[in-house]
Amino acid sequence: MPDAISIDVPPNDLEAFWMPMTANRRFKKTPMFFSAAEGMYYATPDGRRVLDAIAGLWCVNAGHCHPRIVEAIRAQAGKLDYASSFGVGHPLAFHFANRVVEIAPPGFRHLFLAGSGSEAVDSALKFALAYHRARGEGHRQRLIGRQRAYHGVGFGGLSVSGIGWQRAQFGALLPATSHLPHTHDLARNAFSRGQPAHGVEFADALEGLLFAVDPSTVAAVIVEPVAGAGGVLPPPQGYLQRLREICDRHGILLIFDEVVTGFGRLGAPFAAQALGVGPDLITCAKGMTSGTVPMGGVLISDRVHDGLSQGPEAVPELAHGYTYSGHPLACAAGLAALDVYRDEGLFERAARLAPIWEDALHGLRTLGPVRDIRNLGLLGAIEIDGGDGAPGERARACAEVCLERGVFIRALGDTLILSPPLVIDEGQIGQIVDAIGSGLRRLAA
Repeated sequence: MPDAISIDVPPNDLEAFWMPMTANRRFKKTPMFFSAAEGMYYATPDGRRVLDAIAGLWCVNAGHCHPRIVEAIRAQAGKLDYASSFGVGHPLAFHFANRVVEIAPPGFRHLFLAGSGSEAVDSALKFALAYHRARGEGHRQRLIGRQRAYHGVGFGGLSVSGIGWQRAQFGALLPATSHLPHTHDLARNAFSRGQPAHGVEFADALEGLLFAVDPSTVAAVIVEPVAGAGGVLPPPQGYLQRLREICDRHGILLIFDEVVTGFGRLGAPFAAQALGVGPDLITCAKGMTSGTVPMGGVLISDRVHDGLSQGPEAVPELAHGYTYSGHPLACAAGLAALDVYRDEGLFERAARLAPIWEDALHGLRTLGPVRDIRNLGLLGAIEIDGGDGAPGERARACAEVCLERGVFIRALGDTLILSPPLVIDEGQIGQIVDAIGSGLRRLAA
């Protein structure tokens, strides 16, 4: 067994670990490692501090290694390391579910627990299909997603996702899926602050799609309130409300994928509250435990819950679940994270900082080849003109400059993605913007 010092240093042989969503051969030629973290910062094996501008992967909302969350996990690991939720319970899962539904939108009094955002999305899609079948409408089997959407990597979530390169290797995926157009409209909405003024009519494409496939065959429409991995695309004003109206008119469930936006990212517990639209199912993950222990979940509206609870009491309402549903360590981490969010006012902090974040990001507009800047809550995106080079190379070069200056951001295609921990302060916002500015100036040179 290696000692504690050696495991913080990368091994000489990097071949065994096939990294997810990574160009493995390129990474292993020029690897980059983090070996520790605290608050807003990562630490590299050689001791450099790097400001985390993306909350790990949209998830470390309370900052890294928060002492209260760390202690809760440590204590739980020595008390009850694992218990199944199949036909037997442990108290933590019920305490945690109670706490989550307390901050959920009205009409959501039940929480199904999973192990990740991908599992949460697949679960929500199955809830939708089962709900219609329980009501005698088992012919409602079609699922509608959206272009540029990311809903995880399960077969269900990938089928309703709309990012082609992520789907290309895996064949036809689930049948009976369709996709709405995305809402990204540079011609009318470039450099919008918050929700774009134009584009509510993109929701009307749902009516056209329903005409083509017959609305009585559609079970659910799933959208991210703010598209995340597709480039941080805030919804146009009125867009989500119109989707809700169309779904209601045709008896279709509306699912919000809040794996990214849940737990304070938009200054409220969920985007459904921040944007004033009520879906039927809400998926969540990432911020549930502030990224410390894998967990996902589905908030289930009373309408869906009651529709699925009509059969014999001795029969499972849904033949679905995971080994790690309600894992004790995840529940302990989740309870501690909820305490931190409440006691430190992190959701309110995000709302208070959002205008400062917005002004800082839009101050980059004239620096270098910037095509667009988008923001909502503590989310942001800087879209860079790709020029004549390979797609994404200029954004990646800018991200590398930021890393040189001690700021970690993510380049997705031609877009720099930003989603800092909710504990960020104004000085750290300035540090992020200064680093991006340096990268943009170098591109323009």
